[in-house]
Amino acid sequence: MPALNVLTLNAHMGFSTSRRRFVLPALREAIRGVSADLVFLQEVLGAHAHHARRHADWPAEPQYEFLADTIWAQHAYGRNAAYPHGHHGNALLSKFPILLQRNHDVSVQGHEQRGLLHCVLDVPGSSGELHAVCVHLGLREAHRRRQLCLLCDLLRDGIPAAAPVIVAGDFNDWRMRGHGLVEACGLVEAFIASNGRPARTFPSRHPLLTLDRIYLRGARASDPRVLKARPWSRLSDHAPLLARVEW
Repeated sequence: MPALNVLTLNAHMGFSTSRRRFVLPALREAIRGVSADLVFLQEVLGAHAHHARRHADWPAEPQYEFLADTIWAQHAYGRNAAYPHGHHGNALLSKFPILLQRNHDVSVQGHEQRGLLHCVLDVPGSSGELHAVCVHLGLREAHRRRQLCLLCDLLRDGIPAAAPVIVAGDFNDWRMRGHGLVEACGLVEAFIASNGRPARTFPSRHPLLTLDRIYLRGARASDPRVLKARPWSRLSDHAPLLARVEW
């Protein structure tokens, strides 16, 4: 069976929990250390002119390219929020070829811009293509519900029913109000399936809220873990999730 290690992380734009320290180089080393094959990133900067002037070690390339470096040969970026001095969004780093990518705008007008980054991957040993969707949903429950409905539309109309799917990211759904809707779309949450409860990921130093998830369809997860010890607790306000996924 094809298998790969999946990591999802809200990158917090490369800054520590308090945003006082620029920690992107340390974050890259930490991600390298867990041997992830696919990395789902939220709140990753494509550009930011103000930060680039303030920090001497600010990379010349976009943050997702800096993080990918020589480990992940393929990467995709979905710009969600644009402003005069830069932009940020979701990204996927992959050790396998990305055949197609599309960023679906699920923003609610007048509020924070959000997106679903959908990539189609060619994984050696797999009889078909793997679909990966990187998610960052809104802060309001009504907005999240609309965005989850659009995710379900994508799963129903944009992805073959027999294809394996990984949906991961920051759902911002600390009350689990949207979980039933996602289950109705055929997705199974990795931590609930393995441990009977969702993972607590926020705030990273003392995780209490279940904001981040890994959902699967046509695949299963083993040994899902929350990476909440150092150095992770100092690299973002969210603790990352790591799981072994097979199909």
